[in-house]
Amino acid sequence: MAYSDRELLARLIQCEAGGEGEQGMKAVASVVMNRVRAPGGEFARVSQGGSVRNIIFQPGQFVCARETEGGQYNPQNIFNMRPEAIHYDIADWALAGNVLNEVMGSLFFFNPYSPTCPPNFPSTLGYAYNRIGDHCFYMPTSAYYRT
Repeated sequence: MAYSDRELLARLIQCEAGGEGEQGMKAVASVVMNRVRAPGGEFARVSQGGSVRNIIFQPGQFVCARETEGGQYNPQNIFNMRPEAIHYDIADWALAGNVLNEVMGSLFFFNPYSPTCPPNFPSTLGYAYNRIGDHCFYMPTSAYYRT
């Protein structure tokens, strides 16, 4: 299917953060768009000057962008999502250039399934910046810009 950037982002927001409330969904959308607009490093090369699609489908990044996970069908993928108005509103908000202040320039997030966020993620490329709901958000370190 040939989804628009808006549709892909709305589906990713629902899949990755649908249970995290508006702030959690805006945080995830902000990270995606921070990657699209990254001034250097791996994400700048992947986005090729602003491709939301390239960032969402970059291998190994978003579980929700994979139809299989660990050799098994992944039923929670963006192709199975049915976004609602809130997901489209947040996608529009992010595509318009807005970023949630609580995540600022964060390029990474993940759910550690624990009450604390590891100080770095992944490895030394990001440092813990904030936690919103179940997700930890990470700002890039200087090591990221050498990727």
